[in-house]
Amino acid sequence: MALSTSLHSPVKIVSDWFVRPHRIPPGYDQPIHLPPWDMAMLNIHYIQKGLLFAKPTEVADPESFMSSLLDNLRHSLSLTLVHFYPLAGRLATLQRMDDGDKPFYTIYISCKDSPGARLVYATLDMTVSDILSPTYVPVVVQSFFDHDKAVGHDGHSQSLLTVQVTELEDGVFVGCSMNHCVVDGTSFWHFFNSFSEIFRAFTGGKTDFEVISRPPVLERWFAGNRKGPMNLSFRDAGEFLDRFEAPVLQERIFHFSAESIAALKARANRESETSKISSFQSLSALVWRSVTRARKFPAHQVTGCRLAANNRHRLDPPLSPDYFGNSITPVRTSATVGDLLGNDLGWAAWKLHLSVANHTSEVLMAWNENWFKTPAIYKMLETFDPSSVMLGSSPRFNKYGNEFGMGKALALRSGYANKFDGKVTGYPGREGVGSIDLEICLPVSTMAAIENDPEFMGAVTV
Repeated sequence: MALSTSLHSPVKIVSDWFVRPHRIPPGYDQPIHLPPWDMAMLNIHYIQKGLLFAKPTEVADPESFMSSLLDNLRHSLSLTLVHFYPLAGRLATLQRMDDGDKPFYTIYISCKDSPGARLVYATLDMTVSDILSPTYVPVVVQSFFDHDKAVGHDGHSQSLLTVQVTELEDGVFVGCSMNHCVVDGTSFWHFFNSFSEIFRAFTGGKTDFEVISRPPVLERWFAGNRKGPMNLSFRDAGEFLDRFEAPVLQERIFHFSAESIAALKARANRESETSKISSFQSLSALVWRSVTRARKFPAHQVTGCRLAANNRHRLDPPLSPDYFGNSITPVRTSATVGDLLGNDLGWAAWKLHLSVANHTSEVLMAWNENWFKTPAIYKMLETFDPSSVMLGSSPRFNKYGNEFGMGKALALRSGYANKFDGKVTGYPGREGVGSIDLEICLPVSTMAAIENDPEFMGAVTV
């Protein structure tokens, strides 16, 4: 079995287990057919996000602490999978030739006979300070996650979910790696929050520890009252897989206080003579302008800013906020470098606002109709061009509310997955109350330029 660490990684795998639901829920043996928004992710890396905790100082016996933590996590994961049982399955392919030699090729989730989700225990002879003190995120953090460089299609043979627990000398990292064909960011953190909620109830001695506050809606949504299976019209996976390898990048976390975010929002709305521009649109405009300036593109070059948009509330009628699956598409805004940098922050923020406002139910239904006519799988090299930036995840997700008996996490970190030149990931700041952390990935020279950009660094909070 492939491990998440390379031969040269200092992270050592101690043990691992496969975990199935505590009890078999209704529908567990039935195939789960994937709609277009899920299918489109077959070539995209797993989502890899996790939390770094300090070991509780009152622990007298570290070995006993870790043994107890792992036992509690394993049992809590089993209980959580009762609600999120698709994560205990594997992908499967149904393939046949129809009349006229027309290929029928579809992929679905099968939980029947699956070994379950994976739980990994690993160790690392480093400290919390070794991880958090450097200016740039250490490469070793990538080894805190399973499914290194795996894409959605690899869920045929690999777990759809792995929880990796990495013990440091004075800390613990709890990282989740989840197949992007099965979940988007909203569903990823819905699972993580429920996992933490069940852990808290189970270890707290509650008798109803299997109950969660937000049960997921597992029935997949298909546009136009269609039902699965959906035909991809391929003959084999080689027609759509293109293993993306990221270039050499630096990764840095930039912090923006609530006061800094409020000032950016006020500035963008003032310059655009409106009150409609949001905090995140203002911050996204700042990043778009600053990264573009750092790249030193010519004025005629077209550059773009993509925002990963949650579609649940945009559909008419809307999907439940607890819909479990992918309901996400990128919203792209473009401009020439000359226009983007020749105008003010408000001009860029207003363009982003209009793109988001025009991302309507009609647009989403048209996307689905086009997919039914010509099924397409996202390819990193085609989807994320090097002249653009893309902002993913969301600072609105409840990320620091997951504690697992160790108190509030010290930091959020991510793995290798879906990193490229210009990828930006939004996290809530640890202090909350409107603060935001941005994880920005750039080549060395571009990172150095943005770190010397007065407009950008003037908004960053030390």
